[in-house]
Amino acid sequence: MTRTILHHLAAALLAVVGLLPALPASGCTSILVGKKASACGSAFITYNQDDYGMYGRLIYLPAARHAKGDMRRIVNGDNNHFMGFIPEAEQTYAVMGYINEHQVAITETTFGGREELHDTTGIIDYTSLITLALQRSRTAREAISVMTTLVQQHGYASEGESFSIADPNEVWILEMIGKGGHERGAVWVAVRIPDDCIACHANQSRIHRFDRKDKQNVLCSRDVISFARKQGYFSGRDEDFSFADAYAPADFSGMRFCEARVWSFYNKWVDGMDKYLDYVDGRHIGQAEPMPLYFRARTKLTLADVMESMRDHYEGTPFDVTTDCGAGPYQAPYRPTPLTWEYEGRRYFNERPISTQQTAATMVIQVRPNMPNAVGGIIWFGNDDPNMVPFTPIYCSATAAPVCYDTPDASDVKFSWQSAFWVQNWVANMTYPRYSQLFPSLRQARAELEQGYLAAQHNVEEHALKLYQQSPDEAIRFLTHYSSDCANRMMQRWTALGQYLIVKYNDQVVRPEKDGRFLLTPDSLGQRPVRPGFNDAYKRTIIRETGNKYLMP
Repeated sequence: MTRTILHHLAAALLAVVGLLPALPASGCTSILVGKKASACGSAFITYNQDDYGMYGRLIYLPAARHAKGDMRRIVNGDNNHFMGFIPEAEQTYAVMGYINEHQVAITETTFGGREELHDTTGIIDYTSLITLALQRSRTAREAISVMTTLVQQHGYASEGESFSIADPNEVWILEMIGKGGHERGAVWVAVRIPDDCIACHANQSRIHRFDRKDKQNVLCSRDVISFARKQGYFSGRDEDFSFADAYAPADFSGMRFCEARVWSFYNKWVDGMDKYLDYVDGRHIGQAEPMPLYFRARTKLTLADVMESMRDHYEGTPFDVTTDCGAGPYQAPYRPTPLTWEYEGRRYFNERPISTQQTAATMVIQVRPNMPNAVGGIIWFGNDDPNMVPFTPIYCSATAAPVCYDTPDASDVKFSWQSAFWVQNWVANMTYPRYSQLFPSLRQARAELEQGYLAAQHNVEEHALKLYQQSPDEAIRFLTHYSSDCANRMMQRWTALGQYLIVKYNDQVVRPEKDGRFLLTPDSLGQRPVRPGFNDAYKRTIIRETGNKYLMP
């Protein structure tokens, strides 16, 4: 067998990026918005890449042609384990993270499903499957075909997955689970999200009943029902078959930690979602009506709306994490892990919102049917918890990832001031312990950057389109430079933000300032800092817990 240098390079990149981590049932979140459900005619899919200890980065893979007989080395993205070789495609397309040069985009969440269906004999893991599909597909439907054909030919080596798959014209959810070594391949179903609808998945299988006769909007493996019958997972009529019920039966964690996130997204944009509270609270398994796969929103979503939806902490809902003593004296919408914990022999849990501190990378992917691919596709990217970072635009035609998102000398155990991951985590981890004090400054900086990028988008793309008419290569060079410039501006602003926060709030006090400048004494020293102490709500908590222990005589 022959293998080119490029194949080794691509394999090495895949091994380094480990595109997606191994995730428990409480991992990632993905939102989907059809092109007629958005205010600008774009389709969107999103991704919070959640995994403690993971180093998030954005990898660019160039397009290439390959000789007959070339083989592709497959490395499991979860554990870096070599899986085997498969034949390489004659042509592979350029990929920027989770979007390719044709505006095909793919993200995922792991739902796990029945443990006995995890096939340890397969070659293709879900991380490799995403990259392979992006490198080999020009449309979402073609990506589904590539993914399902590959696992049929080479075996599927991962747990149950939900994939968001989009191109400028269609948005799909594909759900797939292996066959546990009983047979090669996987069982799967893919449902197209109507153009005027929104959808979401968050580590729990979301496809219940589906119409196999609707070939335009539903695709599935031939044995998706018969295999379930064979394994004893289903015995009813075909028309009553539920993929989720058969292959990922509901339990408390699947509802409260996963479907509740989906509910919270819908609750922002869809009326009447209270009727599904019993379904997502995890305490009414089998008694409550499941949420539909998709809804029509009460209003069309803007790009900014989608970004904000990724920052949700259940605010204003029965699951709000900011309103009890667990939020601490600074009303933090975060909880320490693990997600479940024990005390005096009883088990408890923390809520698990969409936005969480464990995010290694976050993105909103925008694809548009009314523009050339080079200009239409954008991955709006951040390198930490989406609540703590701005989304910066990286165009799908860019020929290199910004250095701060793919820093050569940085890793999960090596800090670098050139790495967005580490600079953004540095700022976030200053903010978490005194959230209500520090977050307003972070939110202001985040808004300044995002609003600047959004305000500039029209003029930038108008210029890019003019260049594209004259020379596509010139347009691509311009967008590559602009993408890196946006990332560099973020790094400069975020470094300055971190420096400001440590000076302003050092040692749990607050230095006074006016008009953006710290106040000085007549002798040019910093004015004495303010010592705000606890707010009244937390003072009441202390007194309730300690009685008169701290009462002054």
